[in-house]
Amino acid sequence: MAASPNDQQRRRRPRGGANPMSIMRKPNLRRALALALMPIAAVALPAAAADDQKKPDNELVIGMSFQELNNPYFVTMQKALQKQVDKMGAKLIVTDAHHDIAKQTSDVEDMIQRGVDVLLLNPTDTVGIQSAVVSAHSAGIPTVAVDAQADGPVSGFVGSKNFKAGYLACQYLAKSLNGKGQVAILNGIPVTPILQRVKGCKKALGEADSIKIVDEQNGHQERDTAMNVTENMLQAHPDLDGLFSVNDGGTLGALVALQSSQNHVKLATIDGIPEVIKAMQKPDTPIVVDVAQHPDVEVVKALQLALKKYRGEKSPDEIPVDVTPVTPENAAGFHWGS
Repeated sequence: MAASPNDQQRRRRPRGGANPMSIMRKPNLRRALALALMPIAAVALPAAAADDQKKPDNELVIGMSFQELNNPYFVTMQKALQKQVDKMGAKLIVTDAHHDIAKQTSDVEDMIQRGVDVLLLNPTDTVGIQSAVVSAHSAGIPTVAVDAQADGPVSGFVGSKNFKAGYLACQYLAKSLNGKGQVAILNGIPVTPILQRVKGCKKALGEADSIKIVDEQNGHQERDTAMNVTENMLQAHPDLDGLFSVNDGGTLGALVALQSSQNHVKLATIDGIPEVIKAMQKPDTPIVVDVAQHPDVEVVKALQLALKKYRGEKSPDEIPVDVTPVTPENAAGFHWGS
């Protein structure tokens, strides 16, 4: 039996005269608001929990992997770092790679297993260290490269203005040669700082009127190797006028070779280690400039940056540290700060 028109209207109109759409909307609106708020709570709670899990300074374990510790530059860096970590009341683990990338990779893996909270890395090979950087990143350990850049997902980098250092060193060298003569380059291991120093040097020498680069050999930044390489270059180029050494370790070997010959080669170098600063104060020194870095400043800034990354604080990805030209005239007043 069909319903009457009046009966159909009564069935369609709910009691109280309310709009049926409004009844449907209210529960849906409440549900939508609840769903919208759920992601906020889901994000906020883990973030708060993560903050709660961050250790205070005196409970942190700091890892530092050096490319070598048979060098006053890195010894100065280690001492400055230890001093800073002691102030924090934290624990410091230090390793020496002895310029062996396989050992350095193993050292980093071992520190990850030992539970370091942050890692400072002075790579002996910019490219070769990448797998260790990836391992630290996968373990959630902020990694800051110090002095030499590292490939891979590093959290930050602190290092000297190496291009500027090379440029200033060879600018001084060119000036001492009155813009003319034959110059050789005593190169080093292929890490970014060394490559930048050589690039800066070549730019400065290229701006001189009549300077020619006649040789470029690798002294491996080591005294004995650099001495032998310098001797070979002197024999091959008896009219050599100038030599650029990429670091003071190589310079100490080059000095022995230069002082054993009758050649009046002028020498420019980079680092500022005490032994070279002392040698350049002698009356017969061939050293015209040592563009000094500041290893103590570098490592302290690197630690501070790593701690900011660890705590999720706003921080830069790179911090450049300026260099200081030291000449025989001002060498007596120069020393590293720590």
